[in-house]
Amino acid sequence: MTIFDTLESEVQSYARSFPVEFARAEGSYLITRDETAYIDFLAGAGSLNYGHNHPVLQEALVDYIKSNGITHGLDMHTSAKKDFLHHFNEFILKPRSMEYMVQFTGPTGANAVEAALKLARKTTGRTNVASFTNGFHGVTLGALAVTGNTHHRGASGVTLGGTTRVPFDGYLGEDYDTTEYLDKLLSDGSSGIDHPAAVIVETIQGEGGLNAARIEWLQNLEAVCRKYDLLLIVDDIQAGCGRSGTFFSFEDAGIKPDIITLSKSLSGYGLPFAVTLIRPDLDQWEPGEHNGTFRGNNHAFVTAAAALKEFWKDDEFLVGVNENAKILHHRLLEMTLKYGNGSVTGRGRGMMQGIAVENGEVAGRICKTCFENGLIIETSGADDEVVKCLAPLNIPSELLIKGLDILEDAVAREIPAPNIKAAE
Repeated sequence: MTIFDTLESEVQSYARSFPVEFARAEGSYLITRDETAYIDFLAGAGSLNYGHNHPVLQEALVDYIKSNGITHGLDMHTSAKKDFLHHFNEFILKPRSMEYMVQFTGPTGANAVEAALKLARKTTGRTNVASFTNGFHGVTLGALAVTGNTHHRGASGVTLGGTTRVPFDGYLGEDYDTTEYLDKLLSDGSSGIDHPAAVIVETIQGEGGLNAARIEWLQNLEAVCRKYDLLLIVDDIQAGCGRSGTFFSFEDAGIKPDIITLSKSLSGYGLPFAVTLIRPDLDQWEPGEHNGTFRGNNHAFVTAAAALKEFWKDDEFLVGVNENAKILHHRLLEMTLKYGNGSVTGRGRGMMQGIAVENGEVAGRICKTCFENGLIIETSGADDEVVKCLAPLNIPSELLIKGLDILEDAVAREIPAPNIKAAE
């Protein structure tokens, strides 16, 4: 029995999949106390886009701490916050001609979503919110209400309302545009659906199974929102900060959300940090109307500013990200063609891709075999049937390939390759 077995709650989950004690981390590796190194294709559930302990970010943080920089600042003005806002404006907002107010919420993605939902209801005077099948937005009550997963929703202990669920892109088949369904509901006075304050959407559903919305679908969704005067909220907590191949996951679609939520890799170092980006005319909060004790995590401001300066001052970083995404896509495509006789399919976009297999049991065994062979990787999807690759964006290509080799070996063990057998 370890101290974890004795004292830690049964709610733990990742520790069950990876039952070792990790002691340190470097780049794309997690390393145990006995110096066993694992390639990390989990990356803090997408909160470590630049890997573990990136030296530039680490140096910035250590220097700040040694200089007695402010750790906790509530929402007071600090030099660290000023630097973050400056870099975010210069490297992210201005180059994209985006104008948003930045709300520092509590430090988790769910906090940012709660703020977005509250503000949408406050500014429109409407209470309903449209959300999508397989969406995941957090496990606090407001965010949970717009989350689709039964496992998470069932833990709330209360009735979760105030939302209308709409089929996500592809949910009813590739040939059906589900924005037409939403349009029909809103145009029909007898549909029984109250006009929402907002629509909240992930362009790539992380926990929902790496379902990636088509560009045309996102454009049509924005058009529906404009037609009925609904606010469009994009939850970019997992797909943002470069994970999709651009800083914001919706850039290729050319849409303009009214509210955007960011968290996970925003700090760049795995430090808790979240913001809600608000169209300026919607910034109608009264002072302190939405707050949180830890909305002033200055250590996160420091590493976030360093990450923006290091990775987002030009396009060089994204060139490498998209090269890795091509490698990932090519290898996963090969696996879908080689194994399962059509039962293995590819999912996702950018550096947020994976493969869907027959069921969660098979996916779980694949991940277990990967772990036994030195790769940390996890599942997602309604039934945990998707093996999800969330490697650091800047993982060296040779290490990415090595990790994918481990994954393919695990897939080959669990799923036969009928074409190869037939050839033999």
